[in-house]
Amino acid sequence: MSAPPSASVGKRGRWLALLCLLPFALFFLLFQIAPLVWVAIHSLISGDSWSLANFQKIFASRFYLQAIQHSLQIAFWSSLIGMAFAILGSYSLRQVDSKLRDFVMAFSNMTSNFAGVPLAFAFIILLGFNGTLTLLLKQSGVISDFNLYSKTGLIVLYSYFQIPLGVLLLYPAFDALRADWRESAALLGASPWQFWRHIGLPVLTPALLGTFVILLANALGAYATVYALTTGNFNVLPIRIAAMVAGDISLDPNMGSALAMVLVGLMLVITAAQQWLLKRSYHVAH
Repeated sequence: MSAPPSASVGKRGRWLALLCLLPFALFFLLFQIAPLVWVAIHSLISGDSWSLANFQKIFASRFYLQAIQHSLQIAFWSSLIGMAFAILGSYSLRQVDSKLRDFVMAFSNMTSNFAGVPLAFAFIILLGFNGTLTLLLKQSGVISDFNLYSKTGLIVLYSYFQIPLGVLLLYPAFDALRADWRESAALLGASPWQFWRHIGLPVLTPALLGTFVILLANALGAYATVYALTTGNFNVLPIRIAAMVAGDISLDPNMGSALAMVLVGLMLVITAAQQWLLKRSYHVAH
């Protein structure tokens, strides 16, 4: 007995979908999985033997621990600032004229990709020791001192490309908030705070947590901007990894691989925490 026509069509559709997926799977394997496996293997090589010596050296060294601390602090605070402005900006864009909204979205798309040497050069001109804005703010008494090349300066610099990226990621999430929900809540006597606490925030929580993790990953892996600004003199993980792979003084690719795996481990911990918070917020909401 032959299979029904609908079953044959469905089977052909699945095979066609798998065939179309093959180029992406091959690309993902060659350029994502294979390099990660290579780095993981070489992180366990120390000298001529296999061991955890590279990781022991990392967590026993104040220098490497400082790099981890600086990376986490800069990533966390710049992501938090980016999230705060992105939430306000995304919500405000829903209330303005469509032409202005399109302009802001296009500008956000452009500035989220404006990084590296051009961004570092622009900030040096504006907020360097003799930068235009720095001198104006000092003369007006707003600030007494500002060091762009410090941790605080890097947080300000990172926030520049974190904010537009956050807006691009969060703006579609506000489509999930329907206008009639707020009207219904108001008719039932709910205040704006109660609406956001019991309806708005639970609906937006997955998007907020997902965006925050993406911003953290974006900041943790940033290299070109901080290198161009500080010429590699500020101690963060991407700078240390690059110094081990392409440094002028000491080359130790295996130690660079171990540092890269520490960076991967940090992202895994952050992602696991995000998933736990998502599950907890889901259970609380239901």
